[in-house]
Amino acid sequence: MDMHTVVVGTSGTTAEDVVAVARHGARVELSAAAVEALAAARLIVDALAAKPEPVYGVSTGFGALASRHISPELRAQLQRNIVRSHAAGMGPRVEREVVRALMFLRLKTVASGHTGVRPEVAQTMADLLNAGITPVVHEYGSLGCSGDLAPLSHCALTLMGEGDAEGPDGTVRPADELLAAHGITPVELREKEGLALLNGTDGMLGMLVMALADLKNLYTSADITAAISLEALLGTDKVLAPELHAIRPHPGQGVSADNMLRVLAGSGLTGRHADITGDAPRVQDAYSVRCAPQVNGAGRDTLDYAAVVAGRELASSVDNPVVLPDGRVESNGNFHGAPVAYVLDFLAIVAADLGSICERRTDRLLDKNRSHGLPPFLADDAGVDSGLMIAQYTQAALVSEMKRLAVPASADSIPSSAMQEDHVSMGWSAARKLRTAVDNLARIVAVELYAATRAVEIRAAQGLTPAPASQAAVAALRAAGAEGPGPDRFLAPDLAAADTFVREGRLVAAVEPVTGPLA
Repeated sequence: MDMHTVVVGTSGTTAEDVVAVARHGARVELSAAAVEALAAARLIVDALAAKPEPVYGVSTGFGALASRHISPELRAQLQRNIVRSHAAGMGPRVEREVVRALMFLRLKTVASGHTGVRPEVAQTMADLLNAGITPVVHEYGSLGCSGDLAPLSHCALTLMGEGDAEGPDGTVRPADELLAAHGITPVELREKEGLALLNGTDGMLGMLVMALADLKNLYTSADITAAISLEALLGTDKVLAPELHAIRPHPGQGVSADNMLRVLAGSGLTGRHADITGDAPRVQDAYSVRCAPQVNGAGRDTLDYAAVVAGRELASSVDNPVVLPDGRVESNGNFHGAPVAYVLDFLAIVAADLGSICERRTDRLLDKNRSHGLPPFLADDAGVDSGLMIAQYTQAALVSEMKRLAVPASADSIPSSAMQEDHVSMGWSAARKLRTAVDNLARIVAVELYAATRAVEIRAAQGLTPAPASQAAVAALRAAGAEGPGPDRFLAPDLAAADTFVREGRLVAAVEPVTGPLA
């Protein structure tokens, strides 16, 4: 585990801290200010609990049952029961990094001092993260309104020493055994605490933050790959000139064009068009080549907008009811996942479009009628072998699925809780399908990279000189094992190795010593 420590205060957290805790096992520590805020808010809740007047979440039932006043002797049972009854998720287990993000972001809100949770409960949440104990959370159960209820309930169940959890060794065991093995005492929930542990957008937000980190790498990788494809197709780099993009000043478009131009610096292939095959001169390249900065750039601008929404949510305290500094405990609707759900769906749309344009360039590289002198399917001996024909099939299947995943989840709503919760966000579902879309996009970019680097190797054999950055990408990809063995090394393309190469950021790392830092 990463020994870096993330300090949780009262004012939210950063995307970098979410990734550090969720993916890299960074330790979590509560700040002194957070402990103080927790204690102060708890005094307010205790005072309200002692009054005869009912207060929602403190001395009443929940949701459609909020009209019932709960007597003091039943309130601890109420808090336990809400966790147990809401831990009703089903389906496959959610990934460890998602659950850790979920737990950390709930702790972030608890530490704000707006939830009324006792400091010892927050400390136990931090202890679970630091011990590497990960609750078993299931795929289905959240409507993205009143928070990610079922996923958060399964996490709260582990805090109580109930249900199942995964230990740091990857073994799933009863939660009470894991807590005991790490010297952690299960919490005994008091007024408001069960509700406070369940009522947030933490799952969908955690998945948004991690998707943004992955997509940033994939968009830079796609710029590099598009440039290598342009080069392999003997395209022109004149369309990347800064003055052309300055007159349509979308920021992302300019960034992508600059990235591509730097990758192509020093190329002996760009702008040659008819020199190799005697084709009629091309005045313009195909859209998939010429418009790469416009498509990639529009996606980049969408990432920036999504990052703004994520930043606001990371600074938020999402609970219902909330404890205000003046001592009021007020019901609210801040738990609704609409702001997060919308950008999750938006990102799935732009990811699908990026995957689509990547596939079109791959198809062009493999088609002898449009590749301007490359062999059919980039085969060593076309007809005797099929080259990368089926690699493009795989890529096309992924693109087709990406288009299905681009259908927005947030456009749907289904009523729940006896019509009390009659309009929901479906943000958790939007986040789950975005995770699949991001995985697929990495594979799609990897296939184009594999084809494009194979194509520039063929151009080099034809006597042309690829750009130094392209040569660096080829060398690094081959060193990573993305080829078959022996003289027939491309008969069995190792697309999985190329996929790992792209998603781990190694493509970007391979070319940046030549190009300088890419955006």
